[in-house]
Amino acid sequence: MARPGARRRHAPSPAVEEAMGRAMRLDDAIREFREQRARRRGQVPTVIPYTGYGAPGWVRVLGRVLIPARPGTTRAESVRGWRSFTSIAVDGQPVQVTVGDEVHHVVADRGGVIDARVESPLEPGWRTVTLRTEGVPGGTDEVETNVFVLDPTAPFGVVSDIDDTVMVTALPRPLLAAWNSFVLDEHARTPTPGMAVLYDRLHQAHPQAPVIYLSTGAWNVAPALQRFLNRNLYPPGPLLLTDWGPTPDRIFRSGRQHKVDQLERLAAEFPDMRWLLIGDDGQHDEEIYGAFAEAHPQNVAAVCIRRLSPGEAVLAGGRSREVRPRGVDVPWFSSPDGKGLATELERAGLL
Repeated sequence: MARPGARRRHAPSPAVEEAMGRAMRLDDAIREFREQRARRRGQVPTVIPYTGYGAPGWVRVLGRVLIPARPGTTRAESVRGWRSFTSIAVDGQPVQVTVGDEVHHVVADRGGVIDARVESPLEPGWRTVTLRTEGVPGGTDEVETNVFVLDPTAPFGVVSDIDDTVMVTALPRPLLAAWNSFVLDEHARTPTPGMAVLYDRLHQAHPQAPVIYLSTGAWNVAPALQRFLNRNLYPPGPLLLTDWGPTPDRIFRSGRQHKVDQLERLAAEFPDMRWLLIGDDGQHDEEIYGAFAEAHPQNVAAVCIRRLSPGEAVLAGGRSREVRPRGVDVPWFSSPDGKGLATELERAGLL
């Protein structure tokens, strides 16, 4: 029997497969045309580094290779959301990754994303790795990025959703999603009441615990999300986002499946880690977390669900169906804000 929240994958029909193939070819052709035109203007690929994580012996390095849509645009520039979608992703770009004294060579995927697990001599804690594009005429500067190397003795970590959990976005409603992603200035995004204080208290209570932000958002908005988290004093941690482009089996990527896959990966990478899963009832977090807790009860410390207000629920297209794990004893808490969730975690001895 399928787990709660799980969906069966059916093979697409020949007509659908052909449509997906055409979508990928068109996407690749447009990207290749834009890249070649940018290179003729003298623009070169650059690495946008993202925060990674790892454990003794390995690290997961994250980043993206892009050609800025506007010459002279800097990585630190704060711009409206739509500009982050006009940069050109560079497919298949070789990248040199230096971890301590070890040098690795990786390749960006067709969306320009660098997501590579490499060997590492780094000790637990916050560490630095460097990335540099290879084979670029004239060369490019190295860029540094942080990685959090988990202490094997740390048994507790946090996995947090972003949209409507740490920031109020009403993401599932298409028009509002487009407005928030492409138009709204990042400084206009609203932090969710009490959540930053909750996360800071968790960080103080569990200083060795990693905080991983898992979202269905596109990698294009990663720099803006990181600035939002920093500005609102959320604990630092890796962002696990996705690419919105077509794939061999879907015209649009499944954000839901992205969350499921990343949680399964964390369970495999850290089999002894117990995660506090934090989300909201406006998308599929309850179903996803419930299914994960049923499959991996030993990896779940508790589930915290932020309940949307009636107005937020309307904007978000309603509330999701609560699916608590069956046959396993996993603490499950819900509250409309961070203060209420903190109270529940205190009672459970987790804060």
